[in-house]
Amino acid sequence: MKAFNFIAPYRMEKPRKTGITMMLDKGMGLRALKDLMEVSGEYIDLAKLGWGTSALHDRDLIREKIEMYLSHDVNPYPGGTLFEIAHMKNKFDEFLDESEKLGFTAIEISDGSTNILPEERRDIISKVKDNGFLAITEVGKKDPNEDCKLDVDERVKLINSDINAGANHILIEAREGGKGIGIYDECGDVKEDELETLAKTDLEKLIWEAPLKNQQTYLILKFGANVNLGNIAPEEITSLETMRRGLRGDTLGKLDI
Repeated sequence: MKAFNFIAPYRMEKPRKTGITMMLDKGMGLRALKDLMEVSGEYIDLAKLGWGTSALHDRDLIREKIEMYLSHDVNPYPGGTLFEIAHMKNKFDEFLDESEKLGFTAIEISDGSTNILPEERRDIISKVKDNGFLAITEVGKKDPNEDCKLDVDERVKLINSDINAGANHILIEAREGGKGIGIYDECGDVKEDELETLAKTDLEKLIWEAPLKNQQTYLILKFGANVNLGNIAPEEITSLETMRRGLRGDTLGKLDI
């Protein structure tokens, strides 16, 4: 039983279709991960082993971390940059095989640093799902100068194409910094018009990358406690959950929960 269980509002337990929290793992050690899972594991739905970090660590360590995530009903997956490198080197089949052997349960399909034709992207989504993985796509570019060339209509078209191809979730790119990318301006504030347009696609499938507290607060107040949020730092998981439940001043008395 939770402390103060007579005060804390209830939120849907896992597996969740909405209210998803995706955590960014930048290379946590096993002991730190064990502590985190014991304290906050029930509030994490997806764990991205960011960028190409998975390729720098021993396979046994990656397996142990994945087992730790899975034991707390968290779906772990390698970062989209690692997929892009595999695709660029014509090693996609080997990448899927290694991901399966390591125990990953999801694959991120992105072209944040490269370019993939829409038809090929749809084929990759199908292949990922056919191999038993969750298919998580990402919309946006890593370079702000390239990302700004994508207008909102192009983003909507890509989101809808991914949904039609069977993607389980679509990440809206914001990187780790959350500034000058996607729905955020150079200060990290939300571009409201663009947000409104993207949200009209399929809000339940979208995961808004929101690494900054002001972004998390804005999106929770805008869409409710069960908005999907990603790129959350490990040390911010419990903090985010308090905002989802109105247990922090930012959202206290402002949510219908």
